Amino acid sequence: MIKEKKSYKASQVLYREKDKHSELFTQTMGMIYPVIIIFGFYIIYNGHNTPGGGFQGGAILSSAFTVNYLATDDIKIKLSMLNKIEKLLYLLIVLFGVTFTIYFLSDFSHEVKRIYLAVMNMLIGLKVACGLTVIFYRFIFFESR
Repeated sequence: MIKEKKSYKASQVLYREKDKHSELFTQTMGMIYPVIIIFGFYIIYNGHNTPGGGFQGGAILSSAFTVNYLATDDIKIKLSMLNKIEKLLYLLIVLFGVTFTIYFLSDFSHEVKRIYLAVMNMLIGLKVACGLTVIFYRFIFFESR
């Protein structure tokens, strides 16, 4: 008797059912999720004083969305909306940098530099978080076929 070989497509192999998640993993990731977000904002906020900043904190914030997906297989955000927010943040980065430089061209004191760096770190961190989250979800939903 010859057994038939089953062939699987990539999308069928990557699909996971809801009941295959470990309850321990789901509960642990649920507790770690807010800690990751707080730590990401901490890295962004202190980026002008310590190593770190916008990119590193944005990558950590993006990992919070990755952890949430791995724990629940749930997508709570729209990719199109996240992509629009990312484009808006890029525009704000450019406009803020140009406006701030023109306005404070003659007076770049230490306090003005700190404000500038803190705002730019926050904008860059949020943009990086949006960008990396979009990349992750694109790989999951569109490139895994």
